[in-house]
Amino acid sequence: MSALKTAIARSITQLYTHPNLRRVRRARAAWWRTLTGASAQVHYFHQADDPYSHLCAQILARLAANYQIALLPHLVSPPQDSAAPERARLASWSLRDAASLAQAFGLQAPQALVGAMPPAAAVQAGEADLAQALQAGDFVAQAAAISATLWQPGANLDAPSAAALQRAASAKTAGDALRRRRGHYLGATLYYAGEWYWGLDRLHFLEARLRDEGLCRNPALPLIAPVHEVTLSPLNGQRAAPGTTLDYFLSFRSPYTYLALPRVRALAAHYGATLRLRFVLPMVMRGLPVPVEKRLYIVSDVAREAQRLAMPFGKVVDPVGKPVERGYALLHHAIGAGKGVEFAQSFLQGVWADGLDAGTDAGLNAIAARAGFDAAWVQAALPDESWRAVAGANREDLLAMDLWGVPSFRVNNMPGHWGQDRLWVIEQELRATLR
Repeated sequence: MSALKTAIARSITQLYTHPNLRRVRRARAAWWRTLTGASAQVHYFHQADDPYSHLCAQILARLAANYQIALLPHLVSPPQDSAAPERARLASWSLRDAASLAQAFGLQAPQALVGAMPPAAAVQAGEADLAQALQAGDFVAQAAAISATLWQPGANLDAPSAAALQRAASAKTAGDALRRRRGHYLGATLYYAGEWYWGLDRLHFLEARLRDEGLCRNPALPLIAPVHEVTLSPLNGQRAAPGTTLDYFLSFRSPYTYLALPRVRALAAHYGATLRLRFVLPMVMRGLPVPVEKRLYIVSDVAREAQRLAMPFGKVVDPVGKPVERGYALLHHAIGAGKGVEFAQSFLQGVWADGLDAGTDAGLNAIAARAGFDAAWVQAALPDESWRAVAGANREDLLAMDLWGVPSFRVNNMPGHWGQDRLWVIEQELRATLR
């Protein structure tokens, strides 16, 4: 990438993700709503065979009751393969993850057989009932019960009529079109005045926004889905059992990897676990394309999360391709020198927040210098290709955990977890090792 193209891309991303632009957009939407007397419309997109949608269905009535909004539901299809690679692993992980979320938020977990999604006949029957509720204007009140039946193994479900199947297909076609037009690709998503909120993990952002706009009927009520975050609670003299490890599967092209690293580092230090950095090639460099809707949502979502975490973000120089490979060559050597975390932190902040181009010697030297390495070390480490075998082995271990994306985490040989939103689960598992 030329210096001019890099500067232009960096400036555009910085503007697109700046908190002030988000505030202006929100203020403009609120002003227009007040001026026109329109209701605050929150669109909800429900995918019948999605475990996260099953959880969301259970909070819709509370959301509508707690806030002065018009909650407009839509039925949608699963995302396309390009937006949901490794679909079988995604399904398995979603069931396991939704069970953890259900316990954390006091909801009913999907009651499917372990590792299995509902059969196609059950999904069709559920979609037919949801489409009928949608047509009757009763979706918010009925969705949770319909979803519970759909996710109940062995439930007796009447085969829907041809007319009911057509009604469901039409509802999904309309929902898919609106979701695509607004710029998203997943179920269990909410859209309000220019912003998307995925599932229970991002509901707190929507609730905070509605409260800021004076739309909460009773501000004394707690949030329906508060943030679950790392606490680093007092240890009372305890430490993790000797030999406890915390594996961190990361990618230099993942901004969520950047967001997670300081907390992963703090967790390992606080509990006395050995942090092991397990770098893998980005999905797009493994032949898995990322559609534009997904890229844009990720950038917007990371910007919100970075602001919540008080981390800089926005001066981005995408390291895809050679910059990632150069970074991994140096990371491999930095890990050997006992400074892998320092280098990873410097690289990730450099490309996602500081506007450093890791594809240039100047940019890479600046990144390395912050981690304590000079230009001579950089030039000596760059030609070493041994990192490729390590990245390949790390990917095989990730897939063996039935995961595929980053950031992912594993304590000892326990089941792994995907996503920077699950560090609170990792903390629970670390606390379970205390002696």
